[in-house]
Amino acid sequence: MPLEKSWVASANSSATPFPLNNLPYGVFSVGEAEPRCGVAIGDMILDVTEAEEQGLITLDDEPLFDVPYWNDLMQMGPPVWAALRARLKALLSDGAPEQDSVAPLLVPQAQAVMHMPFVVSEYTDFYAGKHHATNVGIMFRGPENALPPNWLHIPIGYNGRASSVVVSGTDIRRPWGQLKGPNDTVPRWGPSERFDIELEMGAIVGVDSDGPITVDQADANIFGYVLLNDWSARDIQAWEYQPLGPFQAKATATSISPWIVTKAALDPFRCPTPEREVELLPHLRDTGPMLYDIDLSVSLAPEGADPVTIATTNYKEMYYSSAQQLAHHSTSGCPMRVGDLLGSGTISGPNRENRGALLELSWGGKEPFDVAGQSRSFIEDGDTLSLHGHATGDGYRIGFGDCTGKLLPAGPDPYAT
Repeated sequence: MPLEKSWVASANSSATPFPLNNLPYGVFSVGEAEPRCGVAIGDMILDVTEAEEQGLITLDDEPLFDVPYWNDLMQMGPPVWAALRARLKALLSDGAPEQDSVAPLLVPQAQAVMHMPFVVSEYTDFYAGKHHATNVGIMFRGPENALPPNWLHIPIGYNGRASSVVVSGTDIRRPWGQLKGPNDTVPRWGPSERFDIELEMGAIVGVDSDGPITVDQADANIFGYVLLNDWSARDIQAWEYQPLGPFQAKATATSISPWIVTKAALDPFRCPTPEREVELLPHLRDTGPMLYDIDLSVSLAPEGADPVTIATTNYKEMYYSSAQQLAHHSTSGCPMRVGDLLGSGTISGPNRENRGALLELSWGGKEPFDVAGQSRSFIEDGDTLSLHGHATGDGYRIGFGDCTGKLLPAGPDPYAT
């Protein structure tokens, strides 16, 4: 599919992440105004809340965009999702008859502050990247036991904290926790010394389910995707994770990019999941391409320095798709809700430069790497980490907006007397 032309000139550049082919959904504010729903188009934002108020968009008898989140649209289901996308294209396409009415509703992105684009109902994080799981397994268990025995059969995951999901640009505070290093006979209390990121994609559930669903049904129920950074305190994690897995190590924050890229915008970039060493059970088998060809990268900017790319990879490196993860999540009868967020798991590739976490890049701290003339094994105070991603079409890109966070120093001991 080639670039679709818009009367918004900046949307026709091959470099913009937000052409007419994309039309991602976000929540923005300007100045002292209340946050409202918007759609990115080139370097502008279409004020969808105002467009609905003026009657340019009508999808239901009741307003859908009078609240600062997209959940109300999500719960209307796929036919309404498609109707909105068609209406937005009609309003923004080159030669649109309503151009004069729509033009005053455009706001420069440079003037806007972005907010959480949806209300997160619940958050589940998976461990579904084979290269990442293999690397971590080799570090912790050796090459002969790198993957847990269940890994090739099911997408492993854990239930995280919806309350600590934040939008890109939110500063992250280094957490305190229980630590027990190799030279400690008993655990000690202190700020995390091995703070890390995880480069992931996040899938947003847009349709309620109550009971097991198929992979095809799960794919249809996904509303869209965001970039996701699952901040991780590796030293807290190493002490706490046995036998039940991550807990406080993952509860500090999870950052997401500000724009929800719809499944419709990503459809041209679908690609298959990899061949299997072990055949999956029927409930996890997909019937078509369920992954996406999305180039991903991580940059790190030390305090006062320019950002440096430290890793590049692609979403198609995943072993399990988000549809497979969502289908598996439902197998026990677990209800899934509008606004549920599923983290893909760390997306790494086959080579060192493709590793989506500092834990892998520094091989557990044993192989530090250089960033702007400084050595890094894990994140230092003042570092800014950014995730980037886009799919490349015929003369256009589909982007998400960066997913960025700066690590602030740990605060004072919260339990000091």
